[in-house]
Amino acid sequence: MSNLVVVGVDGSATSLTAVEAAAAAAVRRGAKLRVVHAEIPVKPRCLVPDPASAALVHEAAAHACGVAPGIVVTNAVVTGDVAYVLEAESRTADLIVVGSRGKGRVVGLLLGSAPVALAALSHCPVMTVRAEHRPSAGAGPVVLGVDGSPGSDQEAVDVAFAEAAQRRAELVAVHAWQSGGAADADPESSAHRLAQAVAGRAAGCPDVSVRRELVRGKARDALLEASKAAQLLVVGARGRGGVAGLVLGSVSQAVMTHAHCPVVTVRRTA
Repeated sequence: MSNLVVVGVDGSATSLTAVEAAAAAAVRRGAKLRVVHAEIPVKPRCLVPDPASAALVHEAAAHACGVAPGIVVTNAVVTGDVAYVLEAESRTADLIVVGSRGKGRVVGLLLGSAPVALAALSHCPVMTVRAEHRPSAGAGPVVLGVDGSPGSDQEAVDVAFAEAAQRRAELVAVHAWQSGGAADADPESSAHRLAQAVAGRAAGCPDVSVRRELVRGKARDALLEASKAAQLLVVGARGRGGVAGLVLGSVSQAVMTHAHCPVVTVRRTA
């Protein structure tokens, strides 16, 4: 653990919401906050980084201090592609926070497609927020999406339990099943997989109240519905380099874009 939260900013209202979420996360962890802006020059300049970029990160850092007095904040302007700049930052961070939409010279530069690419590359969990996701006052549970694949959820389970403990919140583990699919796609076997996914971690976290919800239907729909009452949604995602983001599951992409609460995407390493 590096005891560091990193937030990517671009000057948009959404990225300021991300700053607020990142500052709150840093306070919960007792961590430092690093504010980063990725700059891609459109043409050669005499001044790199652009003075406006420096002003942007200083404003974001000041905003973080305003919402979380006493927090230790540093900032930097880094030249390069957004996803790859933040991927490099993720190597020394415990959490990366980004906005789901932003602004830039190239439409979608920050963030649009960048969070999806980052989630496929990041070495630490990635939190995605939308402009309407104001920092929670602690209401609602932490929701964990469980896909039921043997061993595939472990990283996300660990992160969800840690978040629930930090927030003193209930953890709701959600698994969706559909009949007519895999041989084990029935209520009984699905319930067993859901129980298995959280059993080991629950035993080591007696202070976290765990509720399991088995939903018949599509995972995307079940998680988006659960996010309406949640303060955080945690999902796992398998990223495999190449063209980053294109290998991220459709469910992960959907909740990152449409969830009603902030989403933490945890890259599966196996």
